[in-house]
Amino acid sequence: MSQILAQFQIALMTLTRLPAGHIRGEVPQVARSVWAFPVVGVIVGGLAALVFVAATALGLPPSLAGLLAIAISVLATGALHEDGLADLADGFGGGHSIDRKLEIMRDSRIGSYGAVALILSVGIRAVAIGELQQAAWALIALAAFSRGVIPLVMCWLPPARADGLGRSAGAVSAQQCLISLVLGAVAVVFLQASAFPVILGMVVAAALVSLLAKRQIGGFTGDVLGATQQVTEISGWLILAAIS
Repeated sequence: MSQILAQFQIALMTLTRLPAGHIRGEVPQVARSVWAFPVVGVIVGGLAALVFVAATALGLPPSLAGLLAIAISVLATGALHEDGLADLADGFGGGHSIDRKLEIMRDSRIGSYGAVALILSVGIRAVAIGELQQAAWALIALAAFSRGVIPLVMCWLPPARADGLGRSAGAVSAQQCLISLVLGAVAVVFLQASAFPVILGMVVAAALVSLLAKRQIGGFTGDVLGATQQVTEISGWLILAAIS
């Protein structure tokens, strides 16, 4: 039980800036903790859903409430995933070689590709949240499953760098990937009829990001994982908006 708690704490530390407490005993590798990624997503999505419900109850329009929900999730994660999306867009869009792409992705400055990617990410999600009646639960479900697919990328691809998160995280087992997917899917099931197309579309989106990363830099980095979360969550919102 203590190891399970420690693994959850590592997942919370890896994906958010929320307090996780002190780990007693052996500190597990990130790879042993990926099963808890969707659980962390439920926490982040739950905070966003609470803000959304409170904002709408106070009379704010759904689109503004959606922006506030996104804002609290960004605060909770320290914009970790948004930063990954921006870095990936800048690196893949501006680099002409693998080394140059990786160099750009490591640069803390944001370029035009990254800025546009962030604008589209926030804009698409805010509009979709404002248009959906089941937005509160969708905030939880999509936050959970978009983190539940991250281990798939870690299973499919090798680390692109000799250092960094990709290398230090360790090897992710197929069992860990399966647990993460199942836990994430449980949250999506509560979307009822929309669940299957959302799950399928988000897995396809994760696969496309993986294929792009393999072609561009030969593997994954922490930025690729962050971008995967963003792209899959956006895909989920687009699917929900299309079938609602």
